[in-house]
Amino acid sequence: MTDQDLRSVTLTRDSLGRYTIRNDRGGSITTSSGTDELSPVELLLAGIAGCTAVDVDAVTARRAEPDSFQIEVTADKVKDEQGSHLQDVEITFRVRFPEGKGGDAARAILPTMVRRSHEEFCTVSRTVSLGASVTAKVE
Repeated sequence: MTDQDLRSVTLTRDSLGRYTIRNDRGGSITTSSGTDELSPVELLLAGIAGCTAVDVDAVTARRAEPDSFQIEVTADKVKDEQGSHLQDVEITFRVRFPEGKGGDAARAILPTMVRRSHEEFCTVSRTVSLGASVTAKVE
């Protein structure tokens, strides 16, 4: 893996159960469990939604600006012999385009872009689907 391909974030503890995650570009988000903030599991689902949104929006918006654009990602959290994990992840697109030629073109390409994002482009959902190895170490 080259440095150009490497993606990373750093998590810092703010207090018990509350953490800030930062990237090298200066972006940050706070996560916690049991509060109104997004939990780590919700951040994973948000990552899937955000990744596929970028793929689909980039192409459909060239044809028409959407009247509304919403993606819902749901999953069942289970604990079984494999430990805690998510299953049955479902991505639902609710996208509306204006009437007219541009809107018709955007509506026509939408199913293809959703499929291609799921099957090819979205790094986050592709990683979850393919089951990337995850290792942990202590320094």
